[in-house]
Amino acid sequence: MALAVGCWLAKARLQQQRIALLAGFLSPYSIEKNIETVTQGYLRALGEAEPGRREQVLYVLRGNEQELCRQMRQFADDMAAAPADATRVSKLPVWLPFALTIAPSFDLREALRVHARGICRAIDTEAATSPKDRAFAITAELLLMQHTCHWFCRSKTVASARMLARHRTSHAQLAAAVLPQTRSDYLGLVSLAKGG
Repeated sequence: MALAVGCWLAKARLQQQRIALLAGFLSPYSIEKNIETVTQGYLRALGEAEPGRREQVLYVLRGNEQELCRQMRQFADDMAAAPADATRVSKLPVWLPFALTIAPSFDLREALRVHARGICRAIDTEAATSPKDRAFAITAELLLMQHTCHWFCRSKTVASARMLARHRTSHAQLAAAVLPQTRSDYLGLVSLAKGG
């Protein structure tokens, strides 16, 4: 019983430290607000029956998209200053004591660089892409980044359950929906088959 309580307390303390670390680096930015604005705007635009109205809504969102890209790049650059030992993420699906020292892991700082590049790439992609496909790709990139942040703070299983509950989307669906370059970089980083 004492061991179980000790593990629970260690897990809670680590989660609080990780949430505080991430919140500290996120606090100068309005990334979450811009994500909400952009994703809600896409739903509104794609629900418009009139193409002219849809284009107008999407045009208004361009400023938010560009600001989101700029802030994500700066956030990833800022996170590079975080200590390496504080940004390791266990590749195991659940939290286990000492997993970061004995199990494969990846670096959140590198994952955020992958996500920043992917988000900006999706935002900048317009040629041969319908507005619906573009909105879908950007949304997938944003949700996968959120999944990684929840994985860092809690565990992969908790992050995946949260994504299913809030967006009815599995982690595998998100990874399949992002741009091919993001998918390759991301899976190369977080795959359990790769050590780290």
